[in-house]
Amino acid sequence: MVLFGTIVNALLIIIGAVIGRFLHNIPERMKETIMYGIGLAVAVIGIQMTFESTQILIVIISIVIGAVVGEWLDLDDLVTRLGQWIESKLPKKNKEGNIAEGFVTATLIFVVGSMAIIGAIDSGIRNDHNVLMMKGIIDGFTAIILSSSIGIGVAFSALPVFLYQGLIALLSTQISRFIPPDLLDFFISEMTATGGLMIFAIGLNLIGLTKIRVANLVPGILIVGIIVSIVHFL
Repeated sequence: MVLFGTIVNALLIIIGAVIGRFLHNIPERMKETIMYGIGLAVAVIGIQMTFESTQILIVIISIVIGAVVGEWLDLDDLVTRLGQWIESKLPKKNKEGNIAEGFVTATLIFVVGSMAIIGAIDSGIRNDHNVLMMKGIIDGFTAIILSSSIGIGVAFSALPVFLYQGLIALLSTQISRFIPPDLLDFFISEMTATGGLMIFAIGLNLIGLTKIRVANLVPGILIVGIIVSIVHFL
């Protein structure tokens, strides 16, 4: 089943978020320290991912062009409004925490990164769900902490995770027919590095050092694919 890993990943996020809401009585000081810890861990993961690049100039160009496109489309505002729309549909008694903040933060953490793409590709090409299963466990524990700190909006991030990873998995069932293996490896390394910078930015946001609109950087992933293809065929 191509979507098995994706389904498990989404379910673990929901379960983690629900568990986290039962832990909302954790002292604020402890929550703050835990969030700083998660932020630092996320930032370090992002830095490690960035070192996967073999052509750092591609990463820089992709981030810059992606930022221009993202700001022009104002993706951060669109994602925030989606979170606010979800919040408006919930009964008032269920509106604990900032739904929009939880949805946006969790979506960016769970979607932007190499494990989501590589795991989905593995599911589609080789029917191997190990990467997504491991990602699901990590996401589940992260969802517990995020939900206990910034609300049940974290649970709604399971939907974009399912759609994003599921679409990649389904498309990748045909990817080997059109994309040479060396080009695919090239793309994955540069995509991992570009996504790593975004993950690093998320970590800085969680710590509270910055307020980077990371959603507006996401088009950089698409730019990576375009640049890598041009470089490869030239």
